[in-house]
Amino acid sequence: MPHYPLKKRHLPVNTPLVDRLPPELRVQRRRLRACHECDWVSALPPLKSGEKASCPRCSHVLVKRNRFPAQRSMALALASLIALLIAVSFPFISFNVGGVGNRIELSQTATTLIAFHQPIVAIAVIMTIIVLPAVYLVGVIWLQYGLLRGKHMSFSRDIARSLAHLTPWMMADVFIIGALVSLIKIAGMAHIELGISFWSFCIFAVLLLKTSQSLDADWMWFSLEGEPLAPEGTKTGTTGASQGVTGCPTCGLVNRLSPQGQNRCIRCHEKLHQRLPHSLQRTWALLFAATIMYIPANVYPIMTTTSLGHTTPSTIIGGVVQLLQMGSWPVAAVIFIASVIVPVGKLVALAWLCLVIKRSNELNAQSRTKLYRLTEFIGRWSMVDVFVVAILVALIRAGSLMSITPGPAALAFGAVVVFTMLAAITFDPRLIWDAPPTCSTRRETATKEPVDG
Repeated sequence: MPHYPLKKRHLPVNTPLVDRLPPELRVQRRRLRACHECDWVSALPPLKSGEKASCPRCSHVLVKRNRFPAQRSMALALASLIALLIAVSFPFISFNVGGVGNRIELSQTATTLIAFHQPIVAIAVIMTIIVLPAVYLVGVIWLQYGLLRGKHMSFSRDIARSLAHLTPWMMADVFIIGALVSLIKIAGMAHIELGISFWSFCIFAVLLLKTSQSLDADWMWFSLEGEPLAPEGTKTGTTGASQGVTGCPTCGLVNRLSPQGQNRCIRCHEKLHQRLPHSLQRTWALLFAATIMYIPANVYPIMTTTSLGHTTPSTIIGGVVQLLQMGSWPVAAVIFIASVIVPVGKLVALAWLCLVIKRSNELNAQSRTKLYRLTEFIGRWSMVDVFVVAILVALIRAGSLMSITPGPAALAFGAVVVFTMLAAITFDPRLIWDAPPTCSTRRETATKEPVDG
C-alpha cells in the first residue's frame, strides 16, 4: 500500500507520549475507513490539529483531530465533574410568593416526581442530567489518565466502547433550556432566586459539551489498542458491502465479515453487521409506538396548576397558548417547536425515509442522508417539556396558595421522545446508499478540511 509523507511536529519536551504521537506518525501506511452512513471505503489523510477528514461520498465526518487530545479531554472532564459536584451540593432555585416559599436542590427535580407516582419520569430525569453524564466523565478521566501515564487502566476497552453509546442520552444542555422556560413561566407570579447550583450546572452543561467534542476517538483507540491491518485486498473507492467488509461503528476499524455471523470488531469487540438486522422493521415498530403515545401526550394534561384554590389542567398546546397570552413569544416558540414541530417532524421524516428507501439513488441519497442527520440531532430537544414539568413540580409546592402537579401526559410525552430517538438509532442510513452508484468516478481518500469552530 502507498503511504503518505509525514512531517515531525515540534512539541514541548514535557508533552506526554500519547499526545506527541498521533496515529499518522506511528504507522507508515494508509489507514482505511468504511463510512458509517454510506459504507464508502476511503483512506484517511494525515491530519493536523484542528482538521477533520470527511467521507468523499456523503460528507460524514470520519475523524476529527484535536491538539493534545488526551490532556484536553482530561482537563475538561475534571472541570465538568467538579462543576457537577457543586451543582448537586448547593441550592438550585428558590421562590417566594405571599410569604410562602420553597427551595430545591438539583436532585429534587427528579425525586419529587416519585411522590406523585411518576417513577419512570423521575428515573429518566435523574439519569439524563446527572447519572449518565457523571458516568461518562468518570470514564473519560479513567481512560485519559491511563493514556497519559503510559499504562492502560483496567476495563479501558469496555469503557471506551461505552462512551459513544452514552453521548445521545446526556441532556444537561436541554435541561438548562427547560430551566429557563420554567423561570419565565413563573417569573410574574413569584419572586425567584437562582442558587449557586444553577450557575454551576450551566457551566457544567457547557463543559460537558466541550468534553464530548474534544474526545478524539480515532487517536484514543489507536493509543489503546493500536490498529490492525485492514483485511487483505480491501479496496478504496467502493463500498464495504461489495467486498465483505464493514467499518466498526465504535472504533472505526475495517473488519472482514464472517459468513457464519456473530461478527465482532477485532479491536474493540463491538458487534458488527453489514447492515443493522431488521432495521426498517424496528424503525417502523418504534415509530408506531411513538405515534400511539403522542395521542395521550397531547390529549391529557402534562401538568395541573393550583392557584388560590383554583385548579387548572394544562396540556402541551395549552401551555404554549398561555405563554403567548403572557407575551412570552420567544419561549412559546421554543416550546411549540420542541414539543410539537420536532416530534411530528421526526415521525414524518423517518417514516418517509423508510417508505422511499427502495427508490433511493445516489442523486437523492445525499439530501436524504442530511434529513436523517437532522432528525437524529433534534430528537433529544423535545425533552424540554418534560424537564419543565420536573422543575416546576419540585419548586412550586405552596399548597392551595400555589402548587403544580405532574399530569399523565408527562410519561406519555417522555415515551415519545425515547421512542423517536431509538427509531433514529435503529435506522441504518447505509440503506439509503445501497442502490447502484450513478457516478463513474470517486476519490479514494477522505477529504480533509478544517474543523468548524
